[in-house]
Amino acid sequence: MLNLILGYLGLGLVLGLGGVGSSIGTTIVGSAAEGALKIKPESSGSYMVLSALPATQGIYGFVSFFMLRGKLLANPDAGLAIFGVGLFVGVAYLFSAIRQGQVSANGVVGISQGHDVFTNTLIYAALPEFYAILGLVGTLMI
Repeated sequence: MLNLILGYLGLGLVLGLGGVGSSIGTTIVGSAAEGALKIKPESSGSYMVLSALPATQGIYGFVSFFMLRGKLLANPDAGLAIFGVGLFVGVAYLFSAIRQGQVSANGVVGISQGHDVFTNTLIYAALPEFYAILGLVGTLMI
Protein backbone atom coordinates (compact mmCIF):
# COMPACT_ATOMS: atom_id res chain seq x y z
CA MET A 1 0.00 0.00 0.00
CA LEU A 2 2.84 2.41 0.84
CA ASN A 3 4.38 1.82 -2.61
CA LEU A 4 1.11 2.77 -4.26
CA ILE A 5 0.81 5.96 -2.19
CA LEU A 6 4.40 6.92 -3.05
CA GLY A 7 3.72 6.19 -6.72
CA TYR A 8 0.71 8.49 -6.81
CA LEU A 9 2.64 11.14 -4.93
CA GLY A 10 5.37 10.88 -7.61
CA LEU A 11 2.72 11.28 -10.31
CA GLY A 12 1.43 14.40 -8.61
CA LEU A 13 4.92 15.82 -8.27
CA VAL A 14 5.90 15.39 -11.91
CA LEU A 15 2.63 16.90 -13.12
CA GLY A 16 2.44 19.63 -10.49
CA LEU A 17 6.05 20.78 -10.59
CA GLY A 18 6.03 20.94 -14.39
CA GLY A 19 2.84 23.01 -14.31
CA VAL A 20 4.06 25.31 -11.56
CA GLY A 21 7.35 25.87 -13.37
CA SER A 22 5.56 26.69 -16.60
CA SER A 23 3.18 29.10 -14.91
CA ILE A 24 6.07 30.91 -13.19
CA GLY A 25 8.23 30.95 -16.33
CA THR A 26 5.48 32.22 -18.61
CA THR A 27 4.51 34.98 -16.18
CA ILE A 28 8.15 36.10 -15.88
CA VAL A 29 8.30 36.56 -19.65
CA GLY A 30 4.74 37.84 -19.86
CA SER A 31 5.51 40.57 -17.33
CA ALA A 32 8.52 41.66 -19.35
CA ALA A 33 6.43 41.56 -22.53
CA GLU A 34 3.75 43.79 -21.01
CA GLY A 35 6.38 46.40 -20.21
CA ALA A 36 8.01 46.01 -23.60
CA LEU A 37 4.70 46.56 -25.41
CA LYS A 38 4.68 50.11 -24.06
CA ILE A 39 8.10 50.76 -25.59
CA LYS A 40 7.99 48.83 -28.86
CA PRO A 41 4.50 47.45 -29.58
CA GLU A 42 5.36 46.44 -33.16
CA SER A 43 7.44 43.52 -31.78
CA SER A 44 4.50 41.90 -30.00
CA GLY A 45 4.82 38.73 -32.12
CA SER A 46 8.36 38.15 -30.88
CA TYR A 47 7.27 38.79 -27.30
CA MET A 48 4.46 36.28 -27.65
CA VAL A 49 6.72 33.54 -29.00
CA LEU A 50 9.24 34.05 -26.22
CA SER A 51 6.46 34.12 -23.61
CA ALA A 52 5.19 30.72 -24.74
CA LEU A 53 8.54 28.93 -24.46
CA PRO A 54 8.40 28.00 -20.75
CA ALA A 55 4.96 26.43 -21.23
CA THR A 56 6.55 23.30 -22.71
CA GLN A 57 7.71 21.99 -19.33
CA GLY A 58 4.09 21.76 -18.23
CA ILE A 59 3.41 19.70 -21.33
CA TYR A 60 6.37 17.46 -20.53
CA GLY A 61 5.00 17.02 -17.00
CA PHE A 62 1.64 16.00 -18.45
CA VAL A 63 3.26 13.47 -20.81
CA SER A 64 5.47 12.13 -18.01
CA PHE A 65 2.41 11.77 -15.77
CA PHE A 66 0.65 9.55 -18.29
CA MET A 67 3.73 7.47 -19.03
CA LEU A 68 4.45 6.89 -15.34
CA ARG A 69 0.78 6.30 -14.56
CA GLY A 70 0.74 3.40 -17.00
CA LYS A 71 3.82 1.94 -15.31
CA LEU A 72 2.24 2.28 -11.87
CA LEU A 73 -1.02 0.68 -12.94
CA ALA A 74 0.88 -2.21 -14.52
CA ASN A 75 3.12 -2.69 -11.48
CA PRO A 76 1.95 -1.12 -8.19
CA ASP A 77 5.19 -2.31 -6.54
CA ALA A 78 7.09 0.25 -8.65
CA GLY A 79 5.72 3.10 -6.53
CA LEU A 80 9.01 4.02 -4.88
CA ALA A 81 10.77 4.23 -8.26
CA ILE A 82 7.95 6.33 -9.70
CA PHE A 83 8.10 8.62 -6.66
CA GLY A 84 11.83 9.15 -7.23
CA VAL A 85 11.43 9.81 -10.92
CA GLY A 86 8.45 12.09 -10.33
CA LEU A 87 10.31 14.12 -7.73
CA PHE A 88 13.59 14.61 -9.56
CA VAL A 89 12.17 15.02 -13.07
CA GLY A 90 9.52 17.38 -11.69
CA VAL A 91 12.21 19.52 -10.05
CA ALA A 92 14.10 19.57 -13.36
CA TYR A 93 10.94 20.76 -15.13
CA LEU A 94 10.37 23.41 -12.45
CA PHE A 95 13.83 24.96 -12.60
CA SER A 96 14.12 24.60 -16.36
CA ALA A 97 10.90 26.55 -16.92
CA ILE A 98 11.82 29.28 -14.44
CA ARG A 99 15.30 29.78 -15.86
CA GLN A 100 13.99 29.65 -19.41
CA GLY A 101 11.50 32.36 -18.48
CA GLN A 102 14.30 34.53 -17.13
CA VAL A 103 16.39 34.12 -20.28
CA SER A 104 13.38 34.85 -22.47
CA ALA A 105 12.44 37.91 -20.41
CA ASN A 106 15.90 39.34 -20.97
CA GLY A 107 15.44 38.76 -24.69
CA VAL A 108 12.12 40.61 -24.62
CA VAL A 109 13.81 43.57 -22.91
CA GLY A 110 16.60 43.52 -25.50
CA ILE A 111 14.12 43.49 -28.39
CA SER A 112 12.18 46.38 -26.84
CA GLN A 113 15.44 48.37 -26.69
CA GLY A 114 15.91 47.93 -30.41
CA HIS A 115 18.43 45.10 -30.43
CA ASP A 116 18.07 42.23 -32.91
CA VAL A 117 18.29 39.42 -30.33
CA PHE A 118 15.22 37.29 -31.09
CA THR A 119 17.09 34.41 -32.75
CA ASN A 120 19.87 34.43 -30.17
CA THR A 121 17.30 34.46 -27.36
CA LEU A 122 15.59 31.41 -28.86
CA ILE A 123 18.93 29.61 -28.88
CA TYR A 124 19.81 30.61 -25.32
CA ALA A 125 16.32 29.71 -24.10
CA ALA A 126 16.65 26.27 -25.69
CA LEU A 127 19.57 25.43 -23.39
CA PRO A 128 17.50 25.11 -20.16
CA GLU A 129 14.87 23.30 -22.25
CA PHE A 130 17.45 20.63 -23.01
CA TYR A 131 17.44 19.51 -19.38
CA ALA A 132 13.67 19.21 -19.35
CA ILE A 133 13.93 17.09 -22.50
CA LEU A 134 16.52 14.90 -20.78
CA GLY A 135 14.05 14.42 -17.93
CA LEU A 136 11.34 13.43 -20.39
CA VAL A 137 13.67 10.96 -22.11
CA GLY A 138 14.65 9.54 -18.72
CA THR A 139 10.97 9.06 -17.96
CA LEU A 140 10.55 7.22 -21.26
CA MET A 141 13.37 4.86 -20.30
CA ILE A 142 11.80 3.78 -17.00
